[in-house]
Amino acid sequence: MSVANRLSINFDRLKSNINAISQIGRSQDHGIYRQAFTENDLQARGWLSQKMEEAGLHIEVDGAANIHGYLGDRSKPSVVVGSHIDSVPAAGPLDGTLGVLTGLECLQRIKEEGLELGYPLELVSFSDEEGRFGGLLGSQSFVGDINPQRIYNSRDLNGVSLVDAMKACGYDAIQALDARRNPRSVKSYLELHIEQGPVLDSLDVPIGVVSHITGLFKWSIRLIGRPDHAGTTPMPMRADALAGLAEFSMEIPRVLEENGTERSVATIGKVDLFPGTANTVPGKVEFSLDCRDTDSKILQDLMDAFRKALSAIARRRDLMFEFDVLSEVDPVACDDSIQAIIRKASESVGCNHHSMPSGAAHDAQIVARIAPVGMIFVPSKAGRSHSSAEWTDWEDIETGANVALQSLLQMAEARI
Repeated sequence: MSVANRLSINFDRLKSNINAISQIGRSQDHGIYRQAFTENDLQARGWLSQKMEEAGLHIEVDGAANIHGYLGDRSKPSVVVGSHIDSVPAAGPLDGTLGVLTGLECLQRIKEEGLELGYPLELVSFSDEEGRFGGLLGSQSFVGDINPQRIYNSRDLNGVSLVDAMKACGYDAIQALDARRNPRSVKSYLELHIEQGPVLDSLDVPIGVVSHITGLFKWSIRLIGRPDHAGTTPMPMRADALAGLAEFSMEIPRVLEENGTERSVATIGKVDLFPGTANTVPGKVEFSLDCRDTDSKILQDLMDAFRKALSAIARRRDLMFEFDVLSEVDPVACDDSIQAIIRKASESVGCNHHSMPSGAAHDAQIVARIAPVGMIFVPSKAGRSHSSAEWTDWEDIETGANVALQSLLQMAEARI
């Protein structure tokens, strides 16, 4: 057996790092609050930078506040590994963070062994993947898919601007434009992530080899009617915005069945009702629509179908229909050769694997615009994620980290 195949991660160190960073931003409800460009995020960034320095990596922070750690000859394109350490509110300890800490552990072990690399390795922790300011800010800046308008217009749900939030953390937001990487400087990208769904857990398989990453569109929709007295306005004479939303919610299964695939999903996750009083007919309802599929043509068909459905409902109910596009992310296919490397790495550490799509968006699909990408999934217990119930068995974490290590050795053409 080669040295590469014998090489494994230091699991005690990885476990210690996961436990340590999970205390940053943890609240009394046991959830983690580490939204991008908050005090907790800043503390986690400092902690990660210290760990990267202790591992002997050369550290740089780009204009989008992405943290990079380098190992090897940087005159050649990098094999990049990473994810993100920011969180949604009341998050679990692993989403994104596991990928960054696994990448750190892999690079540290390779450096400790003194292995010669055909291509340098680069660890990256991307900023605001989870969407305080729209999502995927760091990776979109990394590939050059950002502009001044987005930077100046981005605000969180409380009205705080991206510019002000980054300034409070010591960053100049407009410098995110300078974070763009020359595609020739990136050879490939690997991301290990929890599945965030129940498939691997139900199959009792420790490794998912991601074949496709879903695309999505997210809208903020307004149906505007007329606020009237709840007692004096006859039912046929109402322009009830909430009734329009109720009808639209019942239309979603039909639209998906007629225009989608078995992978299509659509969700109304947030609703605001105006004026929101018990004795007033709702005059306006504002709600979100999140729709996903792994096929870009299907997504376009679903956009068209949802617009038609909403327009028809608005006409029938004497409502006005408006919507804003919050985000659009194209689906991508993971690189075939990297998928093959991950399968081979899984076999080398003696574990089963399962090919599957990702129903969640990830930094990997943004990086795919400039380089081939691959993703490794590890099981999520009962499919739980974005909550304090999120967890993956330590045994599966260790297995996934070793598969990532063996994959990186192949991708970087390590010489033994």
